[in-house]
Amino acid sequence: MKKGLWVAGAVALLLGLLFGRESLSYVGTFAGMVRQNAKEAIPVGFQLERAKQEVKNLDPDIARNMHLIAKEEVELANLEKDIAQRDSSVAKARTEIERLANDLKRGDSTYVYCGVNYNAKQVEGDLKRRFESFKQQEKHLNVLKERVGIRKQGLSAAQEKLAAMQAAKEDLMTNIQTQESRLEMVEVAKATSDLRFDDSRLSRTKSLIQDISTRIDVQEKLVGNAKANGGTIRLEETSSTSGNIADQVTDYFHGTGSSAIVRLEK
Repeated sequence: MKKGLWVAGAVALLLGLLFGRESLSYVGTFAGMVRQNAKEAIPVGFQLERAKQEVKNLDPDIARNMHLIAKEEVELANLEKDIAQRDSSVAKARTEIERLANDLKRGDSTYVYCGVNYNAKQVEGDLKRRFESFKQQEKHLNVLKERVGIRKQGLSAAQEKLAAMQAAKEDLMTNIQTQESRLEMVEVAKATSDLRFDDSRLSRTKSLIQDISTRIDVQEKLVGNAKANGGTIRLEETSSTSGNIADQVTDYFHGTGSSAIVRLEK
């Protein structure tokens, strides 16, 4: 890559000297070709490892966002507790204000609270102070509630963004694993296509076994022929002793038996 950049720089300088501004388009085209060739020279396996590293580099961002979200959730929970307490306090203050206002409406000259006597002017002054404080508290409470609502919306958006980032990371890792599997299959296919088997030994072994089989066939043939020709030739048929006894007697006296005797006497 360094060599390509040096060559690109030298060519750019030469074109600039020869053609001036027109050389810029040539320089851009040549630089693009150099970058493309350099990119294609990088092994795919190295690029996959780089992609995995880039995905791992997302972990700090995800961890930081998770921390911010957790912190915001805790702060919002505390604010909601504070708002609940303020709600209770404001509700109590409203009840007391309404009580004093109703008492003043009666038009009494004195009023007794917790065993202490107060005149109408004192009650009226206390009511004014309470009412002004109540309005300020209520206003502040409404502002807090509005802020909490806005922060909840932001928290929800952040949670969705975090979930999307985590899902995207998982998708990227799955995609990388898929590309690694594809690359392995390509490497296996390339290795298989480049493989050349030497089957000469296999052929010699097959020929040897065939020769052995032929020789055994010949020996089996010879042994069979020897058994078939090993006895003497039988010239006369053995007389049969089977059949009816009456036929045997007749044949003996009047047939082949008597003829045989006559031939022997002669």
